[in-house]
Amino acid sequence: MAGIPGASIGPLMHDLIPMVSTLGLEYDADITPAHAVVVLRDQPDYRNHVGGPHAAAMFLLGESATGAAAVAAFGDMLDRAVLLPMTAGMEFLAIARGDLTATASMSGDANELRAIFDAGGRPEFEVVADITDADGTVTGRLRTRWTLKALKRA
Repeated sequence: MAGIPGASIGPLMHDLIPMVSTLGLEYDADITPAHAVVVLRDQPDYRNHVGGPHAAAMFLLGESATGAAAVAAFGDMLDRAVLLPMTAGMEFLAIARGDLTATASMSGDANELRAIFDAGGRPEFEVVADITDADGTVTGRLRTRWTLKALKRA
């Protein structure tokens, strides 16, 4: 499997997705499709009415971790494909406070998904991110269904 090196993913995400930079998300250097870690530092400007990170900030954190796992698997294909989230669902499991960490893992075999794409198909796969606080409590879970869509050639 190709993909791109984990240390390249954080800078790439910051370049491609302005909102990632706005929230200052931090990407682990060892990202793989099976283990993508992204951190959201506690920021007063992004807190909700109960003093924790706003639901939208938590969603972005989880979606960014699932996207990082997808990029780790398929980032080398971005010259001919675009990674798109098809659906995403967030479970809020506990009140979140302080710094949050999203840890995502991709299901499905990347080589099989590549073969589907190379045969002209549009593969779909799920990536799940658990969001934990500093104590290790799972405060949220985001399930994202991704697809690889061929780029249209001009």
